[in-house]
Amino acid sequence: MSVSRDIVATWRRPRAVIRRLLDQGRREDRALMFLMLACGIIFVAQWPMITREVALNEAGAPLQARLAITFFSWLMIWPLLLYGLGSVSHLIARAVGGRGTFYSARLALFWALLASTPAWLFYGLIVGFIGPGPAQTAVGAGLLLAFVSIWGICLREAETSPEAEAAA
Repeated sequence: MSVSRDIVATWRRPRAVIRRLLDQGRREDRALMFLMLACGIIFVAQWPMITREVALNEAGAPLQARLAITFFSWLMIWPLLLYGLGSVSHLIARAVGGRGTFYSARLALFWALLASTPAWLFYGLIVGFIGPGPAQTAVGAGLLLAFVSIWGICLREAETSPEAEAAA
């Protein structure tokens, strides 16, 4: 299936999608592509918010500077932090009986981040066009709930799968 169809399918059946991705074998290039694509989309989702902040605060940094800083952070810093978070999640899962690998835990995290990008885009629009308030809080809470739910389901599947026992 295409990535976009898998994203839509993940919102309905995350366990089946991550199982299919794990069954395709260990592919670090695919996991890195999921991570970089997710970070790129999240960067794009930040544009309306950054534009609003710059327009409302004329004394601050110019738009191009804010976009450059956000670009650097989402495409250079966050991927490194997320690799670390994926490793820590595997160590925690292993401590409570998980049988997966570092790769499967990373893939679960990276896929959950990519699958939640539609919510990130919606959140960016709400923050950029409506601004702070109850709508931002509600959509932000929904985004957090969606990401954590998808990640939890994917990580559980990645750490309890039959292939994880063979790889360990």
